[in-house]
Amino acid sequence: MVVFTNVKKELIEKLQGFTKNELKTVYEEVRLQKNGVVLILYTSGKLLLQGETENVAKIADQLQKLGIGEITKTVSFKKETGSIIGSDESLKGDTFGGLVVAAVRADEKERKLLQELGVADSKKLRDTEIVKIAERIRNVTTCHVKSILPEEYNSFDGNVTLLLDKLHTECAKSLGPGKHVVDKYPGCTVGDISVEKAESKYVEVAAASIIAREAALRQINYLSKVAGFPIPKGSTHVRLALHELEERKLDPKKFVKVNFANVKEFFQ
Repeated sequence: MVVFTNVKKELIEKLQGFTKNELKTVYEEVRLQKNGVVLILYTSGKLLLQGETENVAKIADQLQKLGIGEITKTVSFKKETGSIIGSDESLKGDTFGGLVVAAVRADEKERKLLQELGVADSKKLRDTEIVKIAERIRNVTTCHVKSILPEEYNSFDGNVTLLLDKLHTECAKSLGPGKHVVDKYPGCTVGDISVEKAESKYVEVAAASIIAREAALRQINYLSKVAGFPIPKGSTHVRLALHELEERKLDPKKFVKVNFANVKEFFQ
């Protein structure tokens, strides 16, 4: 599977030698086929190529030469049978916010739909893309999210691994039977399969990473409203926001991870 971004509909419609197919979802603008390769252009401007690896590579090369758009990634997920539950987390390394874990369950039919949506690791997507794709994922699969605010996170006294194990397990169990695949984190003891970079190997984990990040964005927006100023993501540029908490006499436990070194240093 190959993905192009910033693709214009008029350029795709001018391609020669392709058969035009019927659209399958409201998010599609154009669906073409050639030599066993399906091209799907989404309303977001994302173009998905899927089919035999060799033929996909040839057509992708042709499109690159035509300047159709920007090629962003080549994705090849594991071929699985039966129901798979993928789970992933967000906000773990962010100073502000608590913790979010999401799980997505898919059977073979739903797995194909996820791939057709162009699901990929959330770290490679912009916030605006995350919100749109998360909605589409919910429309084709079953999902479950656990969103823990900072105050509850801080009550675990910094034992993040136990909290992650608990949330991943709860999310997976809520979705019923299926092989549970976890994006491996240090000390992970849960899941039928725990593997590093699982979001690039299992489409269900990639979908879970998107759902988790979308829930994380919601939490950050909520905390921003409560605090009365924009809460930053990540942990690099947070000092001004920590200063705002102090100036406004807001309780840090309700906004940040108090066990983080940069937080301890600031409030000591």
